[in-house]
Amino acid sequence: MREVDPTPRARAFAENVTTITPWRQIPSKDPMSHRMRHALTARRNVTRLAGAAVSTATLLVLAAPAGAASLQQVSGWGGSGLPSDVSMYVYVPNKVATKPPILTLIHYCGGTASAVFGQAQGGGIVSAADQYGFIMVVPSSGRCWDVESNKAWTRSGGGDSDAIKQMVTYAISKYSANAERVYSTGDSSGGMMTELLLAVYPDVFKAGSAFAGMPAGCRGTNETGTGYSGACAGGSVSHTAQQWGDIVRNMDPGYAGHRPRVQLFHGSSDTTISPTMLSQAVLEWTNVLGLNASPGTSMTGVQLGMHQATRQQWQNTCGYLVLDTFLSMGGDHGPSDALFLSQYVIPFLGLDKVGDVDPEIAKCGSTSGAGGAPGAGGAGMGGQPGNGGRTGSGGQSGTGGRAGSGGGTGSGGVDGGAGKAGTGGATQPPGSGGGVGTGGSSGQTGNPGSGGHATGGDTSHTGGTTVSGSGGVVGSGGVSNSGGSGGTAPQEIDHGSGGCALAGHGPGNLRWGGLVTLVLALALRSRRRARG
Repeated sequence: MREVDPTPRARAFAENVTTITPWRQIPSKDPMSHRMRHALTARRNVTRLAGAAVSTATLLVLAAPAGAASLQQVSGWGGSGLPSDVSMYVYVPNKVATKPPILTLIHYCGGTASAVFGQAQGGGIVSAADQYGFIMVVPSSGRCWDVESNKAWTRSGGGDSDAIKQMVTYAISKYSANAERVYSTGDSSGGMMTELLLAVYPDVFKAGSAFAGMPAGCRGTNETGTGYSGACAGGSVSHTAQQWGDIVRNMDPGYAGHRPRVQLFHGSSDTTISPTMLSQAVLEWTNVLGLNASPGTSMTGVQLGMHQATRQQWQNTCGYLVLDTFLSMGGDHGPSDALFLSQYVIPFLGLDKVGDVDPEIAKCGSTSGAGGAPGAGGAGMGGQPGNGGRTGSGGQSGTGGRAGSGGGTGSGGVDGGAGKAGTGGATQPPGSGGGVGTGGSSGQTGNPGSGGHATGGDTSHTGGTTVSGSGGVVGSGGVSNSGGSGGTAPQEIDHGSGGCALAGHGPGNLRWGGLVTLVLALALRSRRRARG
């Protein structure tokens, strides 16, 4: 904290502290008994210390830079017909770039804007916003985002995806932001929403980075929920690359423009969202982007948090990186030790670059990444695969059309069991991204088990972050971040052993927590002297 010139308030605070009188200095002529004098003086000292704490807090506020950037709630951003429990927050850095890019930051199942903002602080995304001047739009619902319903898959359909798109539209107008440079990132449920936004609004979002997500449009046979697919989370849903590509293209029929580039992170030991969702997402996006099935580059032993990862990369015909995947070997849900790492996310999204257009488009043109064409379709029951086809400017589509009426996925996931209660959420060393609960194993994959409620709580640790419980059965000791995941999140499967994601501390909690601790410690010391 920078030094400030003494003000009347500061001098009053100093005088208040220095005039506290030890009980032994009370004149002996005082008619009160020794013990009564002691008790009264101790009480006065505690009162003065409380006043001093308030004065200290005031000084901290006075010492902070005027108009310091912080996460702020926004009102009046959306039209009618949107989910009523969705709210909008923004982070506008002190030094905003000319025509700033926009990054949507989307929370995990049961999370909040402040919770995911804390995660982004831990990964360095917020510092990058301060450095490069882009604006962050942070939606908040306190529940799982709906990535499963038809309205969520429909442009301007009134679902959660529509709400987030309207937040972007508002921010572009309100802050004179750059409509040609809009990006998204999120973890778990937020990662799923990021992939969905790239599919439903390819004309709005230029790129996205998803942590522990699943392919856009993933759901099992006969699933009709409004959260996310339990069958997909359990890994029982699979399609061909062509089928996945057709699912995405059908979300915006007739669109033939630039397709967003995609970055994906997943843990190989994720028990909440099956790692097979990463391989299925690769099938989807290689087809959508018109890429070869095999990566152009594959690297092992890449450091990702506290684990080694396998990184695979695909470039388009222009030579620009458009699909980038990380599989953390032994990594959990998130992975929790590698959330929102700015060293990978910011360069991929191009947020470290300046310019009026997206860096990929600046290099390759607006028709790059136009993707594969829909398959010709199958005839009859299951039929023959379609002939596919090539795109005009980009990669070729996979052979084979979408299956005929006989084509389908598996029967879907089974309801999860209750799972065993965990022994508590353990923390990681400060700055490591937090740890996960040691217990709280989930039920079987598929649709969420009954009675899945978050443990709630607004308790925070001072070092690292803790597992945020929401949905399913959680570890009995897991607590939420200062932002509070809270509430019931019926679609999340297991946040005990893997956690939906690790929630960071909300801004300013440590400062106030330390202040309260100081007051209590001095009060206790005074009482001990009194009893002595």
